[in-house]
Order: sequence, then structure tokens, then C-alpha cells
Amino acid sequence: MIVDNLARIQSSIEHCAKEYAKHNHLVAHKVTLVAVTKYQSVDSIIALHNLGHCVFGENKVQDLKAKIQAINAIKENLDSNKLVKTTKQHLEVPFFWHFIGTLQTNKINALLALQPILIHSVDSFALALTLDERCKRIDRIQDVLLQVNAANEATKHGFSLESAYDAFLEIRHKVTNLRLRGIMSIGAHSEDKAVVYDSFARTKELYDKIPDVDTLSMGMSEDFVEAIACGSNMVRIGSALFKDDTI
Repeated sequence: MIVDNLARIQSSIEHCAKEYAKHNHLVAHKVTLVAVTKYQSVDSIIALHNLGHCVFGENKVQDLKAKIQAINAIKENLDSNKLVKTTKQHLEVPFFWHFIGTLQTNKINALLALQPILIHSVDSFALALTLDERCKRIDRIQDVLLQVNAANEATKHGFSLESAYDAFLEIRHKVTNLRLRGIMSIGAHSEDKAVVYDSFARTKELYDKIPDVDTLSMGMSEDFVEAIACGSNMVRIGSALFKDDTI
């Protein structure tokens, strides 16, 4: 059930964060949970939102638009829709949407119209500059993360660990309407936890070198424990939250 999944994951995140803080002599280490809605129904999203979780992430622009429209329609027609298990009081609490998937340039305008809180996946100079230009046109300051391919895997997008530092500073220098908050990475695709841990540890080393950043987004359902142990302060979890998606 979603309520049990959320409680279990929140407890695990809290434990991992406390352990990281203890080992690194910190007062506290805060980790933001982004609930990934890829493949999930609007009913399941609302069920999680009803439990008090407000931060969500979507991989595709068209799916994000459809889900936002569906939720807005439910808000507008709540009195006549007795099948929806939510209340006006619940839906008055905002949904904070992150965009976490690969962003194509022809989808930029549509994404910006949806006003995402954070875009995780700026994976090239060209995308950064194009996104910045589109933001200028609509006078929007957009928070973004630079995507890093820490494991140097051909199936993943993003800057290499070797190039990411210089790329980050150069992009920050050239843009006016993007606010680079930090970096995002996907852990190594391996069943060997040591390999996964190493990819996160090297990403954290990069993050620590970059000035004026506050967001390190890494860790998903299968590896968020390792990610937090390496210093992640934002995790993106979908399947572990929504499995057996009854309330």
C-alpha cells in the first residue's frame, strides 16, 4: 500500500541521512524525496499527495502536461466526482513538479509553460543555451541541474565527470535566466553495489568542488541508500513508492 511504502521509504531516508550526518560531523543532513510519477495514474499521484507528499517528478513533457491538466480538472469538478478519493482541502496544497527526463529542444516551450520547480536534466551546452534563451523570451528564471554521466555509460546522457566542472562554470557564466543549483546523476548500472557506490562517491567529489551549489540529485528506488551514504540530498523514487498502489 502507498501509505506503507511512503512510511518505509521516509524512515529509510531519515536513517540514512542521520548516518551520513554522523559520519561527516554534521548537525543534520536533509534529503528531499521526489516521487517519480512515470507510468503512474493520476489516482495514485493524488493518493500520495493526500498523505502529505507534495514533490513529484515526471520524465516526459507530454505526460507532465496531461497529469497537471487531469489534476486541475479534478479540482474544478470535485463536487460532482464522487469516485475521487480526495478533498478540496487536500488539493489546495500545491503540487511541486520537477522535470527529470531527457529534454528535447522542441519540447522546451511546452515544459516552461508548465512552470516546473526544477529541471534536473540539462545534459549539454546546446540545451543549456537554448533553454536560457527561451527563458529570456518569457522573462523566467528557471532552476536547473547539470546532468552528469558519472559511470560514463553509453546509454546515459550528460557531461562526463572529467568535463563537468569546467562545463558547469562556463554555462553559469554565459546564461542569465538559468539558476544552476547543482548536479544530477544516475548511478552505475550494476548489480555490484561497490560499483554503484563508487559512481556516487565520484559525483559527490565533483559536487564539492563547484562553488555556490545546494542540490545533489542522485539515487533511485534501487540505490538511494548508497546515494545518501555518499551525500545525496535529493532522491528520485518511483516504483518503490507506488508498488501495489492501493491507498
